[in-house]
Amino acid sequence: MKIITIIKKNKLIVLMLVVYLILFIVSPEKAVQSLDNSIYYLIEMFQILPVIFLFTVVIEALIPKELIMQGFGEKSGIKGNLFSLLLGSISAGPIYAAFPISKMLLKKGASVTNIVIILSAWAVIKVPMLANEVKFLGVKFMGIRWIFTVISIFVMAHLIGVFVKKKDMSESITEKEGSILSIKEEYCIGCGLCAKTLPVYYEMKNNKAIIKQIPINKNEMEDMVEMVERCPVNAIVFYRTVEEEII
Repeated sequence: MKIITIIKKNKLIVLMLVVYLILFIVSPEKAVQSLDNSIYYLIEMFQILPVIFLFTVVIEALIPKELIMQGFGEKSGIKGNLFSLLLGSISAGPIYAAFPISKMLLKKGASVTNIVIILSAWAVIKVPMLANEVKFLGVKFMGIRWIFTVISIFVMAHLIGVFVKKKDMSESITEKEGSILSIKEEYCIGCGLCAKTLPVYYEMKNNKAIIKQIPINKNEMEDMVEMVERCPVNAIVFYRTVEEEII
């Protein structure tokens, strides 16, 4: 039973191991080449991601939520779209480095539309990539492709913003009646204290705390504030409103 539980929690890893096993049986040479490539990218990730996570923590600590909402929030309009395009375009590093930054921006008030623009610009029109494109394919090709790509990014981002809402994207952020309760997954150590103390509001999933429901009255909010203060790693954030952080 324990082995089955481990397999269920690590389905992707188990699937990849099975694929590698089959590949080693069918074509050992391709399997070795594939393994070498995987090791290369894993080493690259281990070199880049710690820096990215440190960067996101610094941004989260130093940049006020209100500033993120003004620059990248739902009401930022075309200004927010352009800021997002610029942020994605001047970025460096592989696209997977953008995901923790995007998640942090979402938690701080950025809109889904602007996150799509950041990710798309990071992937296909960042400045280092454009410089290489000019070198190999010419200015005219790069310029025309850039224009059509930006138009496509803006259209796609606004469509996704219509159909995808924040509540659909993460179990660690829940909004209800003007209150916000969130858990910083990167800080959570899976101690289970919150779930044991207030099982009505929290539960454990994959060794991380997730939110079941939001407090709606004064007494419940007082219990929530007390639990936030008891979290050993300060992973729980509780707001009464979007603008006012309680803990």
